[in-house]
Amino acid sequence: MNGLLLHARSRALPLTLAALAGTTAFAVWAAGRLDGYLDPDRRVPIVALAPLLASAAIGTSLYTASAELEGTAVRPWWPRRLAQLALLTALAAALLPLAVLGHAQTFGPPAMIRNTLGCTGVTAAAAVLLGARLSWLPAFAYVSAVYMGGHGARGRAATVWAWPVRPGAETGAWAAAVTLFALGAALYSVRGERREEPAP
Repeated sequence: MNGLLLHARSRALPLTLAALAGTTAFAVWAAGRLDGYLDPDRRVPIVALAPLLASAAIGTSLYTASAELEGTAVRPWWPRRLAQLALLTALAAALLPLAVLGHAQTFGPPAMIRNTLGCTGVTAAAAVLLGARLSWLPAFAYVSAVYMGGHGARGRAATVWAWPVRPGAETGAWAAAVTLFALGAALYSVRGERREEPAP
C-alpha cells in the first residue's frame, strides 16, 4: 500500500485527479451556459475542448523523476504504465460526458468519450517523443486546427481526419480516435516518456 501511495505521489496523481474534476466542473458549467439542449451543435466547443484539457492533465502525470530506477527494476514497468494511463483515461471518459447528457447521435456522451480516447492517445504518444511536460502540445495544435477549419468539412475522409468535431455516431471518427489511443497507449507502455535533460 505504501508503494502505491509513493507511486501516486511521484506521478502527481492527486493533482491529476483534481484537474480532471475541475475540467468536468468547467465543462458542465460551460455546457449549461451554451444551452446545448436546445441545439446540440452548440456543444462542439465543449466536446472538443474538455477532452483536450483532460488529456493535458493525464499527460502531465506521465512524467517521472526516476526513469533510471524504473529502467533497472526487476519487474517490467510497462503494466504499471498501461494501468495508470488506462485508469485515468477511463475516469475522464466517465466524468466528462456528464456535461453533455443526451443527443447521443450528435454531440452527446459518445462524442465526448471518443474525443477523450483520441486526445489521450495523441498525448501519450507525444510523451514518448517530446517528454511528458510538452505532451499536451501536439493534441492542442491538432484539435485547434481541426476546430478552426474542419467543423464544416464533408466527405468520408473528413469523418476520419476531423474526428474531434464530428458527431458521436460516425464510425470513421471512432475508428480514428480508438486507433490513436491504442497506438499511443502501446507506445507509451513499452517506451515510457522521453527522459528530459536536467537544467544546467
